[in-house]
Amino acid sequence: MTMALISSIIQNAKSRVSISSTNVSSYFQKRICLTPRVGVIRPMSVSTVNTKADDRKEAIVIVGAGIAGLASAVSLQRFGIRSVVLEQAESLRTEGSSITLSKNGWKALDAIGIGDEIRSQFLEIQGIVIKSDDGKELNAFGFKDEDKSQELRVVERRVLLETLASKLPPDAISFSSKLAKIETSENGSNTLLQLEDGTRLSAEVVIACDGVWSPTARWMGFREPKYAGHIAFRGLGYFPEGQPYEPKVNYTYGRGLRAGYVPASKTKVYWFVMCNSSSPGPRITDPSILRQQAKELVRDWPVADMLTLINCTADDTLTRNPLYDRWLWPLISPPPSIGRTVLVGDAWHPMTPNMGQGACCALEDSIVLTEKLAEAMKSKHISVEDAFKTYGSERWRRVFPLTVMANRVGALLQSENKLICSVRNNIIVPKLIKPRTLTRHANYEFEQTKRDRH
Repeated sequence: MTMALISSIIQNAKSRVSISSTNVSSYFQKRICLTPRVGVIRPMSVSTVNTKADDRKEAIVIVGAGIAGLASAVSLQRFGIRSVVLEQAESLRTEGSSITLSKNGWKALDAIGIGDEIRSQFLEIQGIVIKSDDGKELNAFGFKDEDKSQELRVVERRVLLETLASKLPPDAISFSSKLAKIETSENGSNTLLQLEDGTRLSAEVVIACDGVWSPTARWMGFREPKYAGHIAFRGLGYFPEGQPYEPKVNYTYGRGLRAGYVPASKTKVYWFVMCNSSSPGPRITDPSILRQQAKELVRDWPVADMLTLINCTADDTLTRNPLYDRWLWPLISPPPSIGRTVLVGDAWHPMTPNMGQGACCALEDSIVLTEKLAEAMKSKHISVEDAFKTYGSERWRRVFPLTVMANRVGALLQSENKLICSVRNNIIVPKLIKPRTLTRHANYEFEQTKRDRH
């Protein structure tokens, strides 16, 4: 019974992501018009308009100044390619706490030249301790026990964004630039972007990094992301005299509830609480309410550190986020590009945080896309359109399985079923979870690195 359950979980995830590389390549080589049937969305019709003489002409426009957008701009800059970043907010959106970066995320930051600058500000996490909600230790190990090359750090979102932005020219980011409308020029060569203030831009290339609720993805025919049934409370505990914890992930599993904390720096500790909820509920931004709700969830747990961390958390780092994802089903989901407009990061493949790979995959996207775009712009033999198709094919094989696996892992960890929780706590976590289980998804190599090696 137990092994059947484990096998079912694993096989369920694998069966959903199985597809031959031949089919993947052929799918992304052309945009397929599908015959309508239940569960299928047709690509939206793309309206065309004439360009105007007063339209602002830009070679490359990046929509969104989040991690993916800024990383793409910095990455293009290393090839001598200028871009303009449109951000709807009045300044960088630095609210929120932290993100987890594994080895693959650090490879991406190293590629654009800011890895060491970020590393110097955050602790390297040495291992993990997993407990049940009664305080019993279920498993513990070091991340480098089986692979010395692994690297894990928790990075403040604010620091990463500000560092990326600092590498760009002062006028590279256009704030208060909210996208209102997207159209294709009549000759099909440019994409026309109209902002809410009436400004019109005619862009030769558009890189859409406009987040989970991307209007560009909607324009391209993608489904809205689906709610995963869980809500994450997060924050960053602050200890001005120095935080007292070892550089380890401390994780506690309950029934329908889990929580954890991990030191980010010498003075700050990232924490999270995840609970089940049948609906996303209303948007809550009041820090006093967020703090109260997070504390209520773990008040009866034998993890006193969680209450301490929540109490010493700055208001501007407290967040409550319903978790969403989008499964990029082959032959159903549209490809991530139309002509010279392409999706990157959460705009294309939002995923739940259960594998700690959302930000890492966004950074991977940025590196892969910009390398292919730079090659196309400097080559007479590769078109930008073909470069984007190749990007889509290559990255789909990476992000679709991770999105599915993250969702399935979340379902297991958030289970309220007594039997499933017993199997999880007594067999799966102590006997099947090894260092390589948690780190193998970080062993990603960029195609350019592979080619250079050979």
